[in-house]
Amino acid sequence: MGDLEIRPATADDIPAIVGMLADDPLGARRESPDDLTPYLAALERISGDPHQHLVVAVREGRVIGTLQLTVIPGLSRRGATRSLIEAVRIHAEERGTGLGSRLIEWAAAESRRQGCQLVQLTSDRSRTDAHRFYERLGFIPSHTGFKLSL
Repeated sequence: MGDLEIRPATADDIPAIVGMLADDPLGARRESPDDLTPYLAALERISGDPHQHLVVAVREGRVIGTLQLTVIPGLSRRGATRSLIEAVRIHAEERGTGLGSRLIEWAAAESRRQGCQLVQLTSDRSRTDAHRFYERLGFIPSHTGFKLSL
């Protein structure tokens, strides 16, 4: 992986992040890379919340991956803190290089560092390759997720 750096995202990273979010059949329908205003506003909200960690993976000055980690204090599981991994994206040219594993390993390590007892994520049903990837990393498909658009 060479000189890979995983660091907090900045406003300068937003075009690359949004480009990765839009670079698949699902994202192409729901993302708008031509107007970064809502993404910059979201970054400001994320950056102001100590439980949110939007990170980028950078090599040679180029953003090649991203994910968002949310730390969630809770009552269940005897007051366990858990983390939620969202919006994992790897630049098309970097897929299959092990970068996704490195990002998930970073998220698990950061979750442990923050006292989490559980890491969870969801993945769209259509992303069967992603499901195999997460299972290889030890994630168990234990729940069915539901969403309600508002």
